[in-house]
Amino acid sequence: MSHHYSGPNFGFPLEDARLDLTDIYAFPKPGDANKSILIMNVHPSSTLIHPAATTRDPFASEGLYELKIDTNGDAVADIAFRMRVSILPGGIQGATVCRVEGAQASGTDDGGAVVVLNAPVSTGRDARISNFGDYRFFAGWRSEPFFFDTLGAVNDLTFTGSDFFAQKNVCSIVLEVPNTALGSARMGLWARTLIKQNGAWVQLERGARPQQAVFLPGEHRDAYMAAQPADDAQFVGVFAHALEHTGGYKPEEAERVAKSLLPDVMPYDPAKPASYPDNGRTLTDDAADAFMVVLTNGKISGDGVGPHSDLLTEFPYLGPPHDVQA
Repeated sequence: MSHHYSGPNFGFPLEDARLDLTDIYAFPKPGDANKSILIMNVHPSSTLIHPAATTRDPFASEGLYELKIDTNGDAVADIAFRMRVSILPGGIQGATVCRVEGAQASGTDDGGAVVVLNAPVSTGRDARISNFGDYRFFAGWRSEPFFFDTLGAVNDLTFTGSDFFAQKNVCSIVLEVPNTALGSARMGLWARTLIKQNGAWVQLERGARPQQAVFLPGEHRDAYMAAQPADDAQFVGVFAHALEHTGGYKPEEAERVAKSLLPDVMPYDPAKPASYPDNGRTLTDDAADAFMVVLTNGKISGDGVGPHSDLLTEFPYLGPPHDVQA
């Protein structure tokens, strides 16, 4: 329940799970301080509402999957990585990733300099990894790395330590990049999914910090998903109201905490060890516990769930998917 339920009544955007953003991760490449690992997960197999919304195809060919990078602290993208898929000979999906800078990065289109071209997308347990110069790339089904007692959360935050995601899958975009391609020593990251409608790209979802898009925007959730981080000040009052109600914060303290959660951007400095929420996010960081402390004003310190045991020590770092045949 990070970003796994979206839209009105927690349905998927356009009833298509392939366009549902779940989580992003960023951490230095193990054993190589000159590179970073960026992960964007979508298309969760975990759902309480629309089980038929998931499909075997990992990604939507009509969709755009984008990682945004702010290098100067204004919550406006200065660099972006954009992925689209097409159908390759043999009927498999192929992924192409473009990198853009400047005004093009802060805008909305699918152009840019190609850094990954027609990399085959994985639909089975074996990870199909592609190398393009200084870049390494994977896209496809993987074991869901997010861990949380979702059923406890929907039961008035009464946690039992049961990991709802232990046997679930997700579709991952994993990009190994040289730090020189990220633009600065300290940056802000977020991701978004888009679809083309009437000739224009429309943002369906966006986010960086796990869970707050589920618990805090309330009836403003659609507006929150469609907004840009640079405009997130408009949601401070909305977040503060939710924090008062759920955590029992006094109004002035609720506003202070709300401001600390916005803009919805993840800080990352590749020169430092990754640890959520201060610097990036590793696959074992307990982001759910960190958010529960904030949401409940310290009344709940965790859900009793820990990291998954099927993570890999090498690229693409996420474990093979559950119950998937090649």
